[in-house]
Amino acid sequence: MQDLLPPPVVSSSDTRIPIHNDPSENEKYTPLPETNSSYSPSTRYSLAFWLILYFCFNLGLTLYNKGVLIHFPFPYTLTALHAFCGTIGGLILLKNGTFVPAKLTDAENFALVAFSVLYTINIAVSNVSLNLVTVPFHQVVRAATPIFIILLSIFLFGTRSSNHKMISLIPVIAGVGFATYGDYSCTTNGLILTVLGTVLAAIKTIYTSILQSTPSPTSPQPRVNFIVPPRLQLHPLDLLTRMAPLAFIQCVFLAYVTGELSRVHTWSLEEMTPVKATLLGVNGLIAFGLNIVSFTANRAAGPLSMTVAANVKQVLSVFCAVILFKLTITPTNALGILLTLTGGMWYAAVEYQEKRGRWRK
Repeated sequence: MQDLLPPPVVSSSDTRIPIHNDPSENEKYTPLPETNSSYSPSTRYSLAFWLILYFCFNLGLTLYNKGVLIHFPFPYTLTALHAFCGTIGGLILLKNGTFVPAKLTDAENFALVAFSVLYTINIAVSNVSLNLVTVPFHQVVRAATPIFIILLSIFLFGTRSSNHKMISLIPVIAGVGFATYGDYSCTTNGLILTVLGTVLAAIKTIYTSILQSTPSPTSPQPRVNFIVPPRLQLHPLDLLTRMAPLAFIQCVFLAYVTGELSRVHTWSLEEMTPVKATLLGVNGLIAFGLNIVSFTANRAAGPLSMTVAANVKQVLSVFCAVILFKLTITPTNALGILLTLTGGMWYAAVEYQEKRGRWRK
């Protein structure tokens, strides 16, 4: 699930994307959708805390999901379990007054329903692909998320990234090729779904940031309004509580249509034990924790900083998976992993330098 790098943490609210209008003019930069533009020292510590917490939950759930899917090969049902835990947890927090839900118009509620479909498909595709490929393969392809962030910025907002940032993605692209070379455990469907999951994760990250951001005259305007959600300034827990019930209904429907529910019923009669039920429950609780941390960190840091945190998680995911699941990595695969992760770190460094105003092109 989806889908990065230590100090200092970079906020994409300060990330400037160059827009090339007239070659004779200096590059103009417009910020990606974001919330906070500057941080006090105390806010930086808080931001670092949420990013580290996001990293730990993300890493733990990725490895846990892979282990669960080996013995419980029902990705849609697992996703429904995650959404169900998110629904119950969100309602408990709402009842305790942890957050106040926003009052939305019918059009805004419709936009959230549309976003919930993306939210559900993103989680489901990630779980399905994780069941078809190895963890290293899954995580290395996910490390290409910055590529899709940049392409989506061009498509959605007409923005262009600097030459330094584009060059830093070359090792990422080459690394994905080397890392997946000879991985015969990867099926064609597994490859397609993993790449699709990476694209969906990038879209979801950007859209989540937009939904939680405040409308501003300086915000970049989308090329096509109907494919970009409105800026609703939603509290992270408010967004989670609205998304989870819709995701649960959609996942149960997918499980029914694909015949997975009948297989789950058979499995539960033959193999379900109290220990397995407990492990599934703990998995759902971790997923709920990740959702809270993910939405909160996304609001504070933004999509690009979240991508940096994910790359750090991908490093440990690969090595932990090799140990836990006794996988074999060839020298070519190892080179690809190194190139991909190095490219991700280089990208993050360029992002920070551009924020500091040291590189303009």
